[in-house]
Amino acid sequence: MNKIKELLNWKGAFCLLAAVSLIVMLILSQQAGISGDEFFHTEHSENVLKYYTDNDTTATAVTPNYNLPYYGQSPDTFSAIVYHVFGIEDIMAVRHFINSFLGWVAILFAALLAKKVGGWRAGLLTMILMLVSPRFIGHSFNNMKDVPFAAATIMTIYYIISFLQNLPTIKKSTAIKLALSLAFALSVRIGGLLLIAFFGLFALVYYIWQYKTLKPYFFKTLCWSLGIVITGYILMVLVWPFAMESPIANVKESFANMSKFATSLRQVFEGKMVWSDSLPYYYTPKFILMTIPSAVIAGIVVSIALLRKNKKQWFYYFVLFFAFVFPVFWIVINKANVYGGWRHSMFVYPAMVACAGLGFDSLIRIIKNKYGKYATAIAFCVLCIHPLAFSIRNHPYEVTYFNELGGGIKNAYGKYELDYYFHSIRQACDWIKANAVKKPDNSKIIVASWLPKPVSYYFRNDTSEFATTFVRYYERGDTDWDYAIFVTTGINPEQLRNGSYPPKNTVHRIEVDGVPICVVLKREDKNDYLAKLELDKGNIPAAIELNKKALRYDNRNESAAYSLAQIYLQQNLPDSSLAILNSILEYNPLSDRINYLKAYCLLLKDQPNEAIALCDKLIANNPKNNTAYSLAANIKLRQQPPDLAGAEGYLMGLISTERFDNSTLEQLISIYRAYGLDERNAAVKLYSVLEKHFRDKGDEETADMYEGYIRRAYGGN
Repeated sequence: MNKIKELLNWKGAFCLLAAVSLIVMLILSQQAGISGDEFFHTEHSENVLKYYTDNDTTATAVTPNYNLPYYGQSPDTFSAIVYHVFGIEDIMAVRHFINSFLGWVAILFAALLAKKVGGWRAGLLTMILMLVSPRFIGHSFNNMKDVPFAAATIMTIYYIISFLQNLPTIKKSTAIKLALSLAFALSVRIGGLLLIAFFGLFALVYYIWQYKTLKPYFFKTLCWSLGIVITGYILMVLVWPFAMESPIANVKESFANMSKFATSLRQVFEGKMVWSDSLPYYYTPKFILMTIPSAVIAGIVVSIALLRKNKKQWFYYFVLFFAFVFPVFWIVINKANVYGGWRHSMFVYPAMVACAGLGFDSLIRIIKNKYGKYATAIAFCVLCIHPLAFSIRNHPYEVTYFNELGGGIKNAYGKYELDYYFHSIRQACDWIKANAVKKPDNSKIIVASWLPKPVSYYFRNDTSEFATTFVRYYERGDTDWDYAIFVTTGINPEQLRNGSYPPKNTVHRIEVDGVPICVVLKREDKNDYLAKLELDKGNIPAAIELNKKALRYDNRNESAAYSLAQIYLQQNLPDSSLAILNSILEYNPLSDRINYLKAYCLLLKDQPNEAIALCDKLIANNPKNNTAYSLAANIKLRQQPPDLAGAEGYLMGLISTERFDNSTLEQLISIYRAYGLDERNAAVKLYSVLEKHFRDKGDEETADMYEGYIRRAYGGN
């Protein structure tokens, strides 16, 4: 009787927490900002709707600048249907509401999966661990790519296990749910094909385990399994325009080409600006370990340690461990282009937390002493305090969480990306609307940002008082604005660590545990912008004087300093230019454009070796700095005699980083001809270089094109 009562208590607590957490998550989602990707996907969802309603094929046409047809993104499309049908003006509120619901679905199924293996208490512990996972909760507010895929993945795994558990009986309701879950996953990302492989692997392992029982039902089970997969695939095709156009060929093309369209971004990792396609192999596992609750890490360790105690349930543990270990392992060994923390791997997290919840439940179960059980429960609660307290203090910026192993956000500042998805822009816009000082002539207040679409959205109902514009942080003096919003993403990490950021005219800081993740600047001095206007008119003396005034107001105004240094350089005054540039490099030592201008100054001062050394420093800091490669190559070619091999090496660097243009190719042709090749063989050598580059990269289509050029050069077909 006591055991039944205890079971009901755990089940009741599970259901109560699930209901309360759903309500809370839906409410909290409405306070979140717009993510950096949302407008791309809202625009594509409009194209998807036009495909079904107006026969518009935009959603199926892949271009060099539009790869979204390769995404199913069914949650985005569903959101668009909702706000169109109900005439809801605040489309982002709808998106965030639906996204938080799907985040809750992921939490629920992670808990249900743990419950299936370990009982209601294991499910409850898993649910708690998911709810005190700040990064996952934060992404549940507005990340409509990774969170829905995480929900679809854990749902599919749950129903795979349920389907296999029922064998040899085929439960039709479970088969339908599995097909729907699989269709959901495929319709979010083509990577959902991985779940078909998971289904096949898990079914094979289960069949071998239960061979004696299942042998007579092999073909029946196989037919049902194929039917489930085919049904899921067909349902996916129906909601994905690109797949509708060609259900087999286009799906294969999407799967094959997704990696080719992966965006390469510079971001802060381990205190340096690094390109995402050049991140170290351990990027994803390290970021996971630094940003998930230590309670989850401890639970997984305990789960592994107690595997022998749970050997009768080895299959379920195999499924869970494989579901989160294999994808991360695959990312590591393939050096996948990932960025923005570990959001691309978020689909593994629910299975990971289910393992952790089972670990704590197993520990409580095997400890016979009641005080030992209490101690385990207390340890569990203590480990949950740090992430929970962070979330309460810093909502809606849960995505910036770093755990105790990562030293917290203060230690991460200037070393790792914080508000990568730009959630804080919403609060910055609200502050400006509430605090902006009207201009004497009552003209519109201009708000500038690197992310004009979200800013324009937040000011959509205030266009009579405000206008918005685009500006980059390091070029902020070149544009007219009254207030500017900048997140820390994109700021050189040296400036974050040495205190030269935020700038002098900061009037509001949005902080997380005392660390600024976003700032609002007020334009107190416009001499830098006025200097730009005079420079455009060719009034050099006025531009010089105005830039000097801007620097007297703020000697760290990099925009004004850069403009002044450029003017001095154009007037053949390299010493004056160097003095300005060196003053900037004192607080921003790795600035690409400042160091490039300095290298050019050194060249004018007849110091080519020093200029090349600075170019090498630029390339080491930013391997895709095309201006540094080009300048170094030109210096080598100007030497007497020209250093052809040295110049070729720098130009090859441009090709290896795909920063080359027609000028690069023409220079290489000239070098090959200087080696003694005639025009045809020089061209063939260039085509061979390009063919090898694209072949090594895996771009067979482009490589074949250059191979064709070679054949035609020799008279082939």
